[in-house]
Amino acid sequence: MLKEGTSRAEGRDAIHANITAALVVAESIRSSLGPKGMDKMLVDGFGDVTISNDGATILDEMEVQHPAAKMLVEVAKTQDDEVGDGTTTAVVLSGELLTKAQALIDKDVQSTVIVDGYQIASEKALEYIRKLAIKVNPNDKGMLKKVAKVALASKLLAEHKEFIAEMAVGAVMQVAEKSGTVFKADVDDIKVEKKPGGALTDTVLIQGVLLDKEVVHPGMPKRVEKAKIALINCPLEVEKPEFDAKLNIQSPDQMKGFLDEEEKIMRDMVNKIADSGANVAICEKGIDDVVQHFMAKKGILAVRRVKQSDMEKLVKATGGRILSQLEGLKPSDLGQAGLVEERKVSDDKMTFVEGCKNPKAVSILVRGGTERVVDEAERAIHDALCVVRDVVVEPFVVAGGGSTEAEVSRMVKAYSQKLSGKEQLAVQAYAEALEIIPMSLAENGGMDPIDSLMEVRARHQSKSKWVGIDPINGKVADLAKLDVYEPLAVKVQALKSAGEAACMILKIDDVIAASKSKEGGAPKGPKESGKEEGEGES
Repeated sequence: MLKEGTSRAEGRDAIHANITAALVVAESIRSSLGPKGMDKMLVDGFGDVTISNDGATILDEMEVQHPAAKMLVEVAKTQDDEVGDGTTTAVVLSGELLTKAQALIDKDVQSTVIVDGYQIASEKALEYIRKLAIKVNPNDKGMLKKVAKVALASKLLAEHKEFIAEMAVGAVMQVAEKSGTVFKADVDDIKVEKKPGGALTDTVLIQGVLLDKEVVHPGMPKRVEKAKIALINCPLEVEKPEFDAKLNIQSPDQMKGFLDEEEKIMRDMVNKIADSGANVAICEKGIDDVVQHFMAKKGILAVRRVKQSDMEKLVKATGGRILSQLEGLKPSDLGQAGLVEERKVSDDKMTFVEGCKNPKAVSILVRGGTERVVDEAERAIHDALCVVRDVVVEPFVVAGGGSTEAEVSRMVKAYSQKLSGKEQLAVQAYAEALEIIPMSLAENGGMDPIDSLMEVRARHQSKSKWVGIDPINGKVADLAKLDVYEPLAVKVQALKSAGEAACMILKIDDVIAASKSKEGGAPKGPKESGKEEGEGES
């Protein structure tokens, strides 16, 4: 029935193989959880090195092949796309749910019963965690800063978390907009540009947009104060015809007339920009050398071939309009900025558009000693921006350090006592799986994981709902008193993603894998190109 070379695994063998593959992924990043988590060094096929403890980055760089393991990579990616933090938590939780499920399967509990129990437990866990959540004021910069500092505590920037958290809060609050009673904030409105060199403390927040471009002509001004900016989407050059054309020129006068007309067209372009009052022109397309010359004579600073995403940010920052043609350019179309200046950053020249009155797009220039430090700093700043955004958009927080998971675990266990049948076992298993978070934090912090978990459980039984692991001081403590808070949105997404991924893997009881194609496609490695071991001729 099946093509030659196709492999098939059924029943428990298939489930066991899938669970094992997923657990390898979860275990590989478990040691990177929390402020005492370790980093991973990943070397790709070209020898490029990535050093990170960001779950999504690690899994993305690992190039996982097993289809079940890829599901956990997708969990991390979804977590990162939706809320920007908690990727390691989501994957570790998925792994532990599968470990508990494996124990039940070995006791002859049907995987469908486990899936049903997990779904019931997941709904209850989400209900309980929302009841636990503390409502905060989205304008409370103090609380937003606390949340950002917790996100940064496990990163490379931990020693500079106060400084970076302040910057992240400032950036998100600047781009956030109130819509009725709620806030909207998009992290895409915050441009993060990285340049190796200097120290991490040289990282700056710019009230405007940073362009990785230099001024096009040496005769142009390099600094323009009280800038009036024309945002242009059309090429500032005489366009060539789309079809082949031949000109019959029979005398030097005709040639001169042709060139004069071309020059006149380009001079008119510059005059239209100058007449509108613009002293800065930012163009998405090219600018002809002759146009550059005329602009320099008029004292206009110009930048060309700017990315479309940067043009959109310039609109939000300066209040200008992007024009597809120069015909209708009016003073009201121009953007405003306090200063447009070309500066040398490291070995490159960059153009700063800053001092905008109320910019709805801002930039962060990340500096650091080496390229890898800057890359990891960028990832850390992205996480800090995302958690602040999460609280601004959904103003609820819970305490960190595994305290929330421990409390939800206690509540789900209590709920399981009301159930009968084998589903009760699955709900209890889900509750126990939640405890992997405080347990991993204790282990990574050099504490005894079992003793720590027992103490956390005991204190939760005595109604201390925010007691969890404090790995920095190596003890069990009330995390709310230590101001360790995380966004509710991050925890909710982690529970949803982990539960859904675990259930999907548990519902697979048959894996049919076709043999790899031998013709066409990507070039084969030495082992693939020859016959596989034990493979007959077709």
